[in-house]
Amino acid sequence: MDVTLVLLALPVWGPLLLALVGLLRLRQGPGVFFLHPRIGRDGREFRMIKLRTMVPDAPDRLAPLLADPQAKAHWARHAKLPEDPRRTPLGRWLRDTSLDELPQMINVLLGQMSLVGPRPVPQSEFSAQYSGASARAYLSLRPGVSGLWQVTARGGAYGRRLALDCYYADSRSLMLDLRILLRTFGAVWNGTGA
Repeated sequence: MDVTLVLLALPVWGPLLLALVGLLRLRQGPGVFFLHPRIGRDGREFRMIKLRTMVPDAPDRLAPLLADPQAKAHWARHAKLPEDPRRTPLGRWLRDTSLDELPQMINVLLGQMSLVGPRPVPQSEFSAQYSGASARAYLSLRPGVSGLWQVTARGGAYGRRLALDCYYADSRSLMLDLRILLRTFGAVWNGTGA
């Protein structure tokens, strides 16, 4: 079903992705895609594809930013920084609209992700945050381009995210997935999904 929906929507997301790639190439030069290792179903690692929204040396700039105790505490709680100064101006807009995640449709076509599921996380984040029921729930599903956390509690505490992953794993249904997808379109349209 995921592949069918992505292919049916290809006339919409395909040209949009090509336009964004062209715009990024003009504004930021080559290297418009960011491939990051994430943990998938059954613990298999895959490379999640995103549009590059940060400066090329963003990983090197993280440690100095985390020297600030408030930034470090926020990072520990949310695994991201508010108003991250490593983002480019175009990257900020891409993140605010969630368009940086459009290339994940390719991950769906490759069978690495689903349209709906838990947010894909890197190994370090998985090891630090997930255990017991939350780890089992996450590993039982393909990670999703969108999910319950993204449309209900994005930006909230990490514990809420884990609880929503467990709830989704126990309550999965076609109707729940359709409701999440509809809310995803609304969140992207209103700019509240970032």
